[in-house]
Amino acid sequence: MVLATRGPNGTPRATPVYFAAEHTLRLIFLSDPDSAHSRNLVSAPQASVAIYPEESDWRRLRGVQMTGHAAAIEGSEAELARRAYARRFPFVSDLAQALDASRTYAFRPSWVRLIDNRRGFGFQHEWMLA
Repeated sequence: MVLATRGPNGTPRATPVYFAAEHTLRLIFLSDPDSAHSRNLVSAPQASVAIYPEESDWRRLRGVQMTGHAAAIEGSEAELARRAYARRFPFVSDLAQALDASRTYAFRPSWVRLIDNRRGFGFQHEWMLA
């Protein structure tokens, strides 16, 4: 997914990150706490994400756009989230040093837009989440 954050001076930043989705629609990602997007989330937890498959034919363009909040999670909550992440990306077991240096983050959407040109040009559907 592409994670969009806002820096302290208002500068936007878009960062691709691997993610795992939980049944609650929460999206889990791992990142270096010193990265610009992680630092941005400390001062401004509002974030947006876009998830879409690569597609070269505009008639097949599809994906989701979301807005919500993202923040680091800790303790047992982070441990459960990391297990979900490791199930989706088994290769992370080979990256112990990198994992030790990373933090676990959760994005919770409050608004979701599905776009799917396969259903007709400009097709979209939106949901507001509590």
